[in-house]
Amino acid sequence: MIIVCYDFVSNKKRAKFSKFLKKYGYKVQYSVYMIRNSRRVLKNILTEIDLKYKKTFENTDSILIFSICEGCKKNILRYGSALHEESDVVYFE
Repeated sequence: MIIVCYDFVSNKKRAKFSKFLKKYGYKVQYSVYMIRNSRRVLKNILTEIDLKYKKTFENTDSILIFSICEGCKKNILRYGSALHEESDVVYFE
């Protein structure tokens, strides 16, 4: 699992980055995404950051990427709506 946290001064850049991350995972908080880990996915994210975002960083812009191993996933404490993130949900229409 990969956790990506970000903060951009520009609303436009923040929205664009959020839309980009949505292709790989899901939002767990306003500027925090949880992404299934794979070398290819991480490489795609890092390449996109290097090519499109890194050159436009302002002094207060930031992106943090955390890789969490399978063993460490068991140590994640969840409260509130986060309790349901790992459970399967079935929708009937």
